[in-house]
Parts: sequence; structure tokens; C-alpha cells
Amino acid sequence: MLGATLAGDTQTMVEILQYAHNTESAILSYNSEIELSAVVNLVYLSARDKYRVEREDKAGKGYVDFIFYPEKNTGDAIIIELKVDATPEEAIRQIKAKDYALAIRGRLAEKVKYKGRILAVGISYDKTTKEHFCKVEELK
Repeated sequence: MLGATLAGDTQTMVEILQYAHNTESAILSYNSEIELSAVVNLVYLSARDKYRVEREDKAGKGYVDFIFYPEKNTGDAIIIELKVDATPEEAIRQIKAKDYALAIRGRLAEKVKYKGRILAVGISYDKTTKEHFCKVEELK
């Protein structure tokens, strides 16, 4: 999942999410955002080898669903926002509107500012069709 995300391969991301959600989630909790969050945590498990992964982290003007801080300030940073019965574009608009990237770009007191790519990832799920959707966009 991490490789697909970094490459912007949203088709592979969707396939991985659908498979994990369909095989790992209980039917009674399948349609909740909490369950989607658990599935996302599962499919990105190996990312913890290269990232400090935080859930519901304070960022910008709110709390982001997932934020991946690259180890040693190198590599691509990732911000993930989840939506149920919405679009991944809405998730990315929220990432931008709430300026979640501030958590990665650094604070005034930090001597070394992050200069790598920051990827905004919108992941959504439709309760009726049980389809997943993804979008990856580089933040400027």
C-alpha cells in the first residue's frame, strides 16, 4: 500500500483497501469510519518501518486522521484523511483548508525545516455500493 501511495497508483490502492476491508472487517461494523480507519491502519502497517505514524494528530487547524512523519526528516511525508459517503477530493480539500501540512513543515523553533514532498491522500468509502476511492496529490 505504501509503494502504491508513493507512486500515486490509486487503482492498486483501491484494490488493496477493498480486499482488506472485505476480508478483515466484521459485517456489523463494516460501514463505520472507525472500521475504515482500522483497515487503513492495517494496510499501512509496514509503513511503520520508515515512518512515525500518528492517528488523530493535532495538525494545522484541526486533527488529521493519519499523518506519516518520515524518519530522519527524509523521504515523502503523507497526510491521510478518510471520508465515508463522500469523495476523496473532499478529503483533500479538508487537508488543505485545515492546513494539516503545518505539522510536517515545522514549527518556528525548529532549526531544520522539512523540504521533501508532502502527499495529501484522500480515501473514501461508499456505504451503499461498498466501493472505495482514493486520490493522491502533492501539496505545494
